[in-house]
Amino acid sequence: MNATSAGALLLCRAEPAAVRHPAHLLREQQLLAPAGEEWSVLVPEGKPWLDGGEPVDRVLGGWASAVAVGTNWPVLALWWDGDRSGFTLASGFRRPVGYVWLADGTPVGEDEAMRTFAARLGLDPVLDLQALEPLTLPDPESDGRARLLGLIAVLARSGLALPAGLAPGEPADRLRSAAHALGAEPVEWSGWRDAVRAEFDAVEEGPLGPWLRGPTARLLSAAQLAAGVPMVARGVRRRSGGWAVAGAVLIVHGALGLVYDRVRGRRG
Repeated sequence: MNATSAGALLLCRAEPAAVRHPAHLLREQQLLAPAGEEWSVLVPEGKPWLDGGEPVDRVLGGWASAVAVGTNWPVLALWWDGDRSGFTLASGFRRPVGYVWLADGTPVGEDEAMRTFAARLGLDPVLDLQALEPLTLPDPESDGRARLLGLIAVLARSGLALPAGLAPGEPADRLRSAAHALGAEPVEWSGWRDAVRAEFDAVEEGPLGPWLRGPTARLLSAAQLAAGVPMVARGVRRRSGGWAVAGAVLIVHGALGLVYDRVRGRRG
């Protein structure tokens, strides 16, 4: 592969209806489709890793963190280019965990990262971890694509079922064409006002809406705002779109939480 044949997928452990609103905040056009029981997949429409100067792994890591900070389910970014392939798992405010293989399949990640990955996804600590272990060992018969396919095979035990044509290792153009052929739902940025309104409606209609108020909720919202501002500053300083987006999402969720608490307080 070469730089133009790089590709990526975002796997969310949630139904498409739950993924739709957080995905809007990425400010990037995506295609959303179901990917098995309680799984969804986001396929990028564009190739920001070519336009923005950031490598595909950094772009996807930032996206995964941006979606995960405002949700209660993990987000798994799969990525690959001409030199490497790998994944980044983001879950809430915890530090993302990832693993990397060279193009020829040589593992260059840490064993502890794979164990943390399994624990955060709630995989079987014995059977699934044993199935993941070969991915961390040398294997002259496996290249980077085969390693990602092996990872997908393990996740299939937890309900993941990628739609036809959306396989790791495919170029971004081919993934996009396959997603369109499947009738995947376009997720487009429509401005901060609409994004915040959509998030507010989702919280209001959800089962936790009546409980997201009071001192604890305000403290969490303030913490999101406090964490988001330096993340945006770091993204601007490093010219990293991923960090900037993640920080912006934290700021939006923090502000939304404070507004929601006040509105619910007036209604109550």
